[in-house]
Amino acid sequence: MTQPNPAPTLRDVAEAAGVHTATASRALNPKTRQQISAETARRVMRAAQALGYQPNSVARSLKTSRTATVGLVIPDLTNPLFPPIVRGVESVLESGGYNVWIVNTDNDAERERAKIESLRSRQVEGLIVATARLAHPLLEQLHEQGVRMVLINRQVEHLSLPAVTGDDATGVTAAVRHLAALGHTRIAHLSGPLSTSTGRVRAQAFRHAVRDLGLPGDLVAECAHWSESDGAAALRALLSRGAAFTAVVAGNDLIALGCYDVFAERGLSCPGDVSVIGFNDMPFLDKLRPPLTTVAVPHHELGAEAARMLLDCIDDPGRPARTLLLPVSLVVRGSTAPPGAG
Repeated sequence: MTQPNPAPTLRDVAEAAGVHTATASRALNPKTRQQISAETARRVMRAAQALGYQPNSVARSLKTSRTATVGLVIPDLTNPLFPPIVRGVESVLESGGYNVWIVNTDNDAERERAKIESLRSRQVEGLIVATARLAHPLLEQLHEQGVRMVLINRQVEHLSLPAVTGDDATGVTAAVRHLAALGHTRIAHLSGPLSTSTGRVRAQAFRHAVRDLGLPGDLVAECAHWSESDGAAALRALLSRGAAFTAVVAGNDLIALGCYDVFAERGLSCPGDVSVIGFNDMPFLDKLRPPLTTVAVPHHELGAEAARMLLDCIDDPGRPARTLLLPVSLVVRGSTAPPGAG
């Protein structure tokens, strides 16, 4: 019976490249590769590829107490806003020699705790968290334990954690002003969950914007989740109480899609009877009928900046926490028009 060939070792790679094993090790580690010449690094990597060498990450982590892995905690992977965030995170971490473990919590607190415990058992060096609620005991506990974390698209009250978010208040204000400029005087807001910083900031911005324009601020309904079905339920509730409005600023694009569902149910025309604006600029919104006016958020850059911020925290644990606001922009499409345009 033929015995399988033994796996190539680091010493084999070093001999093939004509360098010392320590040099080969530095060449194969993205975090130390810059310590040697580019030509030597290329020679070592060519030798490793030719031999089929795979670095032993477990052995390296035992030796250095570093695993070069990061956990990314997502609330709902079916939400189209998260894939570009994930890509942004990966693009920065991979270039820095890190791998990403992605977990999905389904917006369930117990599942979130279990998934984060699983990540920590794998010795991740930090967490990027997109699930934060305003009151979040688990994150407070992790912070007390010294876990390095960066929040993305969310913030936590009374807890100093680095965070990267879009400029939600400016985006909502631009949406309200666009509708007012079209002639709308009764504008409703379907907010996201007010237990999240995103939901609260956008709802507060809406109230401030309509107040500044002298418009009523009581046309607000809260969605239980950032979902199409909850957007539909909130709009039905608003209509059932007899509220009169000609435009809706939705907490996000999925909530806006729920509005489209209710328009179809009730025979309402958009934008003829009701104009709608979403938030996030998910893919394919321009394919809707009518195409959705929305606030564009740079999600890939959100992920990239969060990853950079976490790498800074890993390299310098004493660095003060900071919050980064990324600019947003209003994308005007066919779902908004002057009232009664149909």
